[in-house]
Amino acid sequence: MLSIVIYDSQFGNTEKIAQAIANSIPSAKALRVGETDPEDLKGVGLLIIGSPTQGGRATVALQEFLESIPTGTLTKTKVAAFDTRFSEKNSNFLLKLIIRTFDYAAPKIAKTLESKGGKLIIPPEGFIVSGKEGPMAEGELERAKLWGSKLS
Repeated sequence: MLSIVIYDSQFGNTEKIAQAIANSIPSAKALRVGETDPEDLKGVGLLIIGSPTQGGRATVALQEFLESIPTGTLTKTKVAAFDTRFSEKNSNFLLKLIIRTFDYAAPKIAKTLESKGGKLIIPPEGFIVSGKEGPMAEGELERAKLWGSKLS
């Protein structure tokens, strides 16, 4: 089964998570969102999409990619979604309020993938970064590998 992880990354954290997930799935490859287009999704059996959370959403580039997928393209495709995010428990009051108001990117990515015909096979997952530019919180790359191994 052809498996692809498509991601966007600003500071390299989401890319590290995408690579860890791809490495945990036999013959999967990770592609930055600008390296692919919806035509590349034909024949994909497993599609995993990830993005940093920005204002509760995926990056603009990833949102545009998702919107460009024609409805029904992902019929019979297993899908999963992830994001990188701040931990709510270590945040100040204002950041907690923003998080509770806007949520995270992964659930929105998953909903969009399902609207395009994809079959969500695992709940959306978030991986924690220690600050705006990272680094990843301790243990998150290992957790990403474990999460990815559940997908194949």
